[in-house]
Amino acid sequence: MRKKTAFFVILFSCTTLFSIAQFYKTSRTDNSFADSLTKIVYDFKQNFYPIQGKQLTSQVMADVYQSNVGIPGAAHCIIQRYHSEEDTTASWQAIMFEGEQYEEALKIYTNTIKQIKKTKLKLGESTHGTFTGEIEKPDESASFTVTPLRLDIADRDYKYFYAEVEIINNYDGWEVHLNLHNKKNDEEQY
Repeated sequence: MRKKTAFFVILFSCTTLFSIAQFYKTSRTDNSFADSLTKIVYDFKQNFYPIQGKQLTSQVMADVYQSNVGIPGAAHCIIQRYHSEEDTTASWQAIMFEGEQYEEALKIYTNTIKQIKKTKLKLGESTHGTFTGEIEKPDESASFTVTPLRLDIADRDYKYFYAEVEIINNYDGWEVHLNLHNKKNDEEQY
């Protein structure tokens, strides 16, 4: 009888410790996501120059650079500097998922949006904010879906700043992107 009791006490203790460890692991992951996102958003004010790495292969419309700060779970992160005289701001992008499984892409898409929305940004002594917006529900038959999240902050430099999470169906499978950039409405002029 004592052996059974001892076994259940040990089993209960191990289960409890494992649950606590998973809780702290989740909290730590969330904190590293929030810390990275805060750093990237903060450096937007300086057009992402503080986190710009080496130049990669350029495109016709933009120069592409490696980002020295990434988001946990991202395959790679880049900064794009467009060849535009009207808008000289750069954009930052992370590839959060590349693969064939729609269910996995959908999970990453949804989780990325949730993590962005629960991040409390501290961008200075008195500048705090969060991203707001409603999730766009993807349809597996659609080629892409985008959820725009606007930065809700009382700072003129971030007036048109958005985080956009995209789920894209391309020829090779699915991709999930996180884009951080200025985005003015079509009616507004630069």
